[in-house]
This record gives sequence, C-alpha cells and structure tokens, in this order.
Amino acid sequence: MAFGIGYFKGEPTEFILEHAGGRLVREGPGISFFYLSWRTSVTMVPMNTLDAGFIFNETTGNFQPVSIQGQLTYRIIDPKRMATILNFTIDPASRRYLSQDPDKLSQRLVNAVQVHARNQVLGQPLEEVLRTSEAIAVAVLKSVSTDSLTTSMGVEVLGIHITAIKPTPEMAKALEAEHREALQRKADEAIYARRAAAVEQERKIAQNELSTKITIEEQRRQLVDLEGSNSQKEADFEAAATQTRLKPYRDTDPRILLAMGFKELGERAGEIKQLTITPELISAIRDAR
Repeated sequence: MAFGIGYFKGEPTEFILEHAGGRLVREGPGISFFYLSWRTSVTMVPMNTLDAGFIFNETTGNFQPVSIQGQLTYRIIDPKRMATILNFTIDPASRRYLSQDPDKLSQRLVNAVQVHARNQVLGQPLEEVLRTSEAIAVAVLKSVSTDSLTTSMGVEVLGIHITAIKPTPEMAKALEAEHREALQRKADEAIYARRAAAVEQERKIAQNELSTKITIEEQRRQLVDLEGSNSQKEADFEAAATQTRLKPYRDTDPRILLAMGFKELGERAGEIKQLTITPELISAIRDAR
C-alpha cells in the first residue's frame, strides 16, 4: 500500500460491501477495487457453507442426563441482511475481522439447535433417546430451519448431524448390564427351546416306533387269523373229501369190505415181510358173516 491507496480482491464465495465516507459505494460477490485506507471500510460476508460443532448436556423425559454431540452445516443466503445484524467488517490489508461477531453467528445457531434438541429429548425416555438419534436430528433440523432466528438473519441450515448421544458412565454401565442380562435370557430361552424341541422330537420318534409296532402286531394278528381260517377251511375240505370218498363203502356189506381188504393184501404180498393174524381178527371175520 502506497500513499494510503490499497487494492482489495474478493473471492467468489465472499459477498463484499465497500463503504466510503459513510455510504455504500460497491457491493457484490467477489468484487475487486482500489480504496483509500483512511476513508474506506470493507465488509466481507462468507457465502460458502460453514460448519459448527456442538456438544451440550440435556435431560431426558425420565430425568436422565445425556450428552449430545454433533455438527451443524449452514450458509448465509442474505449477506446484506446479515451485514446489518452482525459486524463483518474486515481489515482490507490482512482480511481479518475487526470484531468477534462472525463467531457469534455459529454460537447463536448452536444455541437454537440446543433449544430444539431439548424439546425433543424431554419428550422421550433415555432408552428411546439413545435409539433415535437420527430421528431427533431430522426433527431438530426441521425446527431450526423454520426458527425465527435463522429466517430473520438470512441463514439457511443445510444439515444437522448428531454423532453421539451418551448417558452418564454409571447409567451406561447399568444399561450394558441390563442388555447383557437380556441377551443371556435370550440365549437361555434358545437353549430351553432346543431342549424342548429335542424332547418333542424324541417323543415323536417313540410315538412313531410304537405306532409301527402296533401296526406290525395288528398285521401279524390278521395273518394268524387268516392262517387259522385257512387251516380250518383245509381241514373242513379234507373231512368233506374223506366223507365223499368213504360214502360208497358206507352201505357195503362188511364181509365184502373185509374180502376187499384181504384182496388188497394179496395184491401187495410181495411188499409185506411179515403178517400177523390174531384170534381177534379171526373172531371179527367170523362175526361178520
């Protein structure tokens, strides 16, 4: 800079307002110009996306403290309005802000996030809060986007990401113990279910074996009944056949039958080695006359 004359070159993501002698002489994104240092002030409002991290403590609906950590992404969509609310004046030579107001913007947005997050957390018990961090982030983003603070300053909130919701260490241990117990109960129930299934399977197998034995015995009984019935029928048929064969001899003179018998013996005399005729036989022949 020579003789108090400087040159300023803005970036495309910066909205520049040049005031000289108390009045606005230039404005626009990324503009460049020469200026007189003793009578010029330059305001530079960023238009790119900005991030702000946050971490704060809140209390759930069942009075349990939790720590909420995350990140807020936003951008200034109305830089002229923002320049009237907060001081974004810079030193043109060093491009440093002359006040702490730019840092206040992110803090105000974080405060708005905390207020709306508190409303979400207070309406839920601890267990539900720990499970629904994503849903809480969506609800808080919707609320912050329509908040009068952001709309009045010309700020657009692009995203809110909750990276962690943590209970106190003591409560975390209690929840871990409860979860372990629940898992152990499920494991025990699974073991009992497997044992019950095995017992039921063994019962079914035994029932099937018994049913098979009953079926076999029933078939065996039917077979015995059938064999007995067949034997009885065979005996009946044999008796009937014998009666039929003997029927012609029933009315024949016994002497003729005896003579026929001796005739049969005579025909087979060669096959007979020994023949005994007892007195009783002689008496039977004599009595048959």
